[in-house]
Amino acid sequence: MAELHVVGEIVGASGFEDRNLFCKWGLEAGSMWELVEGESGGQTHCDYPPDGEPSVVWAHPVDAHFAAKSLVGWPKMWFQVWAMDTHGAKDLAGYGFAHVPTSAGEHTLQVATWCPEGTRAEKLSAFFVGGKPRLKFEEVIHAPGDRFRLQTKAAGIVTLNLGVCVKDFDKYNVSH
Repeated sequence: MAELHVVGEIVGASGFEDRNLFCKWGLEAGSMWELVEGESGGQTHCDYPPDGEPSVVWAHPVDAHFAAKSLVGWPKMWFQVWAMDTHGAKDLAGYGFAHVPTSAGEHTLQVATWCPEGTRAEKLSAFFVGGKPRLKFEEVIHAPGDRFRLQTKAAGIVTLNLGVCVKDFDKYNVSH
């Protein structure tokens, strides 16, 4: 089978309203792909940057090895950025996703994230009680179907450094 290796790191984030952030992430691929080795998801630590520091640093490793029978369902990474307050309560800071680059080599990706706006009642509740609106079905983050219907606002940027290595795509007639 053709193989894809993805090695790198989730560097950090910038541009978010909140400062004490951590990130839940995952790799999704189609049915013609198999994760041979590595983690399909995880969570970074929570970074508490000092005042005046414009971004958080996670430096969280990513290492995945896929085997593929087809290009259909090329892997993508999804992200949920969360903020933690001084009491340990966590709240959504943003959702985002990016396709793993299709060309071999080193890549720096800037992944734009967004938050659902919610209804007026949800906005009012968030103002007085806390807790931003969240997605009911998290597959919407990376699935192409229903995301266009959402009312969203920009949240911030997640930065990735990924090294991509492809092997035997030509040998198995999988053109890329």
